[in-house]
Amino acid sequence: MEFLRPATLAEALALKAARPDAVPIAGGTDVMVELNFDHRRPAALLDLTRVAELTAWSTSDGTVRLGAGVPYSRVIAELGAAVPALAMASRTVGSPQIRNRGTVGGNLGAASPAGDTHPVLLALDAQVEVASVRGTRLLRAEEFYVGVKRHALAPDELITAVHLPAHAGPQQFAKVGTRNAMVIAVCSFAISLRQGEVGAAIGSAAPTPRRAREAEEFLAAELPWGSSEPLADSLKRRFGELAGAAAQPIDDVRGSAAYRKHALGVLARRTLTWAWDEHRTGERACA
Repeated sequence: MEFLRPATLAEALALKAARPDAVPIAGGTDVMVELNFDHRRPAALLDLTRVAELTAWSTSDGTVRLGAGVPYSRVIAELGAAVPALAMASRTVGSPQIRNRGTVGGNLGAASPAGDTHPVLLALDAQVEVASVRGTRLLRAEEFYVGVKRHALAPDELITAVHLPAHAGPQQFAKVGTRNAMVIAVCSFAISLRQGEVGAAIGSAAPTPRRAREAEEFLAAELPWGSSEPLADSLKRRFGELAGAAAQPIDDVRGSAAYRKHALGVLARRTLTWAWDEHRTGERACA
């Protein structure tokens, strides 16, 4: 197995063009597990840890551009105010050691249905920036996931950044696991309330992370946007039902399909309550 170590993004893209079979590795929190268990044996690894262009983030015109190599620990420490739901999701990832190494870009590259940051990217209608020697393009998060652990990258492309709205209004993330920490999600849910629009997305309950479109449309139409009153229980229940209906879960060792649908409904109701409380009071609830 060859180990390729570019020092710049231009060099990394050139190597990926020459060796499209090379597997990118940054934090290595997914790739190394696959290698250690012999689930994967690529001809080459493309080490991106020295590529400084991938480890920066910036804000411009109300948009956060998050480099694909920024670790979860920095998302938590530096982006909690700008993109709170992404920081919430990042806090649920693995252990402190994993959060120091793992990245949102790596989570996207793995494209696991259970990836913790995916529902947030979908709820915020994020865009994924990908690049090759042929140029750069932006993909909506919805377009990025195409199957179980499959994404829309061309063989010569690398994920370079994620674009998300900054300070986009109340947002929340929550997940259910088989224990309280260091756990793969049984299911997860993210919600965003922004300028009369709703973003809602599920994770670990379908072949890909996906938006709960019917739930979004129902809530956007029914929320009393100008009110400061708590929401009716009937509205929250219906939202939870529609969120659960968006799922296409399976039975596995972490939970049954029926439990996943039920749990998604609970998460949807809870996160909606927290997000609405922030909308009407201006005070953020912590998931």
